Amino acid sequence: MGFARACSVALVGVDGVVVEVQADLEPGVAAFTLVGLPDKSLVESRDRVRAAVVNSGAEWPQKKLTVGLSPASVPKGGSGFDLAVACAVLGAAERIAPAAIADVVMIGELGLDGRVRPVRGVLPAVLAAAEAGYRKVVVPEQTAGEAALVPGVSVLGVRSLRQLIAVLSDEPVPDEPEMREEGRPDTMLAGLMVPGAGIGTGLALGSAQSDGHRPDLADVAGQDTPRKALEVAAAGGHHLLLSGPPGAGKTMLAERLSAILPPLTRQESLEVTAVHSVAGILPPGEPLVSRAPYCAPHHSATMQSLVGGGNGLPRPGAVSLAHRGVLFLDEAPEFSVRALDALRQPLESGHVVVARSAGVVRLPARFLMVLAANPCPCGRHTLTGAACECPPSSVRRYQARLSGPLLDRVDLRVVVAPVTREDLMGRGGRGESTADVAARVREARSRAADRLTGTPWTTNSEVPGHELRTRLLAAPGALMEAERDMERGLLTARGLDRVLRVAWTLADLRGADRPEAFDIAVALELRTGISRGASVLDRAS
Repeated sequence: MGFARACSVALVGVDGVVVEVQADLEPGVAAFTLVGLPDKSLVESRDRVRAAVVNSGAEWPQKKLTVGLSPASVPKGGSGFDLAVACAVLGAAERIAPAAIADVVMIGELGLDGRVRPVRGVLPAVLAAAEAGYRKVVVPEQTAGEAALVPGVSVLGVRSLRQLIAVLSDEPVPDEPEMREEGRPDTMLAGLMVPGAGIGTGLALGSAQSDGHRPDLADVAGQDTPRKALEVAAAGGHHLLLSGPPGAGKTMLAERLSAILPPLTRQESLEVTAVHSVAGILPPGEPLVSRAPYCAPHHSATMQSLVGGGNGLPRPGAVSLAHRGVLFLDEAPEFSVRALDALRQPLESGHVVVARSAGVVRLPARFLMVLAANPCPCGRHTLTGAACECPPSSVRRYQARLSGPLLDRVDLRVVVAPVTREDLMGRGGRGESTADVAARVREARSRAADRLTGTPWTTNSEVPGHELRTRLLAAPGALMEAERDMERGLLTARGLDRVLRVAWTLADLRGADRPEAFDIAVALELRTGISRGASVLDRAS
């Protein structure tokens, strides 16, 4: 009788659970039994593993074989367990010393020829292994860079099962030639980029344009107030609503927001990379996402595609793909009301909890939301002499698709007016470039981070209202106008807190120590759309 064990990782959302893969050989009729709540793709690993072992030059044990995946109560799926199952079987057959694999985490799919193919979710799997105390990890060669991002873990990237057997047995490691043909895509990477998952959906827009051109804020003609609102949104992490007629530049502005956000910190990069790896949209050769992602789902997107869902355990949705970046909902009123209202909880908490019959998954979702909306179905409601054909009832129904509770969570609401002829022809001069605005945003974020040192918050949008009213106080008398608006019903309690957060961001952009009455007035005008004086926003710009 032979027994051996190896380790792998089962992913539940973006969290991992270390699974012990146990192989037991007993005398009897040759059979292969796999137990421990495996899914269909994992059950099929029996045939893949058997063929891979034989084609790697090892002998398949002709005995009764039982492979158990422990803990048995955790659902397990995917082909990433193949490598651990094969090594556990070879350890039980004494082709490999059982002690050599007992504390090694193995992640990878096996081809029938014994080659090790990459799988999704390597980074969160290795993070889970490191948190559980494991220090040795074996992964496919193509994902070794992704696994190496986890500190304190020794990573071995292998090309085939034959190579791994040689390494574990202290034998000469055979050279495995690449199967890729010159000028053709690498078929080994097919498992990383999942068709239908939205390839590139969560990547920073313009990071690698084929023509070498990156969208720049200088391309936007005029629109001084929306440009200021974009800068405030980036500096403090505030949600933004852009409303106006078609062709005014709402989409152009939103597409340039991710470029003025600061580069991700190391921890933020790991969080974003983990989500993209699980979702299957992490580009090969780029193991670490360093720029803020940009996600712009179509208005026909379902609630499940926005917040997460799918068969079995839920998969990351658009709100998670936009984690630490921008979620842009163009033509926002065209989204289903059910899908839009599902955003309310992640907007407040920074994560989304999706419950399905197969289990409950908690996914990160701290994103900066940008909504773009026309004033009416035809888009000409606010234009002078444009002959809007929408009846008043239709206009009200259209605007009501953005519910009050959702809009209450939006800090900045800006009207994007049509571009004037002078601005469009460049007679008013070009606006500031992305680089100039991004520099001010970085300085403002640095001031906020210094002020919030020792707290769990890094941006003004994350600070609870209680802190703003008790510890981080505005200048004396600065809140008088905001308090009047609250008494008149123009502001809710949540709205007042959000005005304070925006005011702190405005103060950071000015380099001030705390918000003054002027900052509160600008924040109120950006939120309510009610003018606070002819020159308030002009002075802020």
